[in-house]
Amino acid sequence: MRRFLKFALVGALAGFAGWFCSKYDVQFKNGLSVKPRAAVAAQSLNSGDLADSETGVLAVGAAPRGGRDTLRIAAYNLQSLGAAKLSSPRVTEVLSNLISRFDIMAIEDIRSRGDDVLPRLTAAANAAGRHYDFVVGPRVGRNGQSEQFAYLFDRDTVEVDRAGVYTLADPDRVLNRDPLVAWFRAKGPNPKQAFTFTLVAVHCDTNTSVQENDSLANVFRAVRDDGRREDDVIMLGDFNADSKHLGLLGRLPHLEAAVSGMPSTTRRDRLVDNLLFNASATVEFTGRAGVVDMVREYNLSTEQALEISDHFPVWAEFSSYEGRTHDSQLAALTGRR
Repeated sequence: MRRFLKFALVGALAGFAGWFCSKYDVQFKNGLSVKPRAAVAAQSLNSGDLADSETGVLAVGAAPRGGRDTLRIAAYNLQSLGAAKLSSPRVTEVLSNLISRFDIMAIEDIRSRGDDVLPRLTAAANAAGRHYDFVVGPRVGRNGQSEQFAYLFDRDTVEVDRAGVYTLADPDRVLNRDPLVAWFRAKGPNPKQAFTFTLVAVHCDTNTSVQENDSLANVFRAVRDDGRREDDVIMLGDFNADSKHLGLLGRLPHLEAAVSGMPSTTRRDRLVDNLLFNASATVEFTGRAGVVDMVREYNLSTEQALEISDHFPVWAEFSSYEGRTHDSQLAALTGRR
């Protein structure tokens, strides 16, 4: 009996130790230090860690900084973003930390009767000394739904042509939400050498995604041929379809999906969000892309993550220099010619 009690006590202590270490970070450097793992994760947000190129998951702290040779662009369906959601300090803190990891973030599903949501979110992102700004489109939507698209961008690393921001009307009324189009240029390189590109933010409806993705093929061509002579068109957002089921959009010549083989929903059951571009034209893509797993990276429960959104952000990385391919970047870094 004593032997049984001894093993039971050892087992209980081991179980408690495992639970404790999963919740707290214990260090013995300069004395005993015990910190909640959520705090440790928050501290690492500025550590400069890089993305895991094998898994495509962006590591905590992978924030771009001015003067880098690459840009990181993200898309995030923020599921009914409004004043009520930003009233949560935890939601605002996570979103501001997340935004600081990217040069541009396209946001879908902004639903607010007022116009203070984007200024509040931008101010929160800039509280740590960054210089974000935004452009936002009009309220669009059919079937009783109305939402806005927006681009939050770091003024230190990119610039936008505000006069060239427009909503692309759908003459066939297939799209439930008219896409928001904006033209950007990387800052840092000589303007003649800087990467220029057009972003097209989209949000397809669950019930009509098949028809909408077919129609988005025409949207992609229309933006490419809109007179600006910009061949780097990046369509990004919620397609409500994975990279293999994009219909006519997916059949466009040389179309590449930055993300594949991983879920982008908070419940981790589907891939519906992505960044799409013509691989033969947009050679600036470095090959690095993925999904930010909010649950894992911010030490949230699924329920806490769902308070932010039922989607994870998706992202891709591009050279800041026009025409720079991933191979040429590697060659420059390693000294090869």
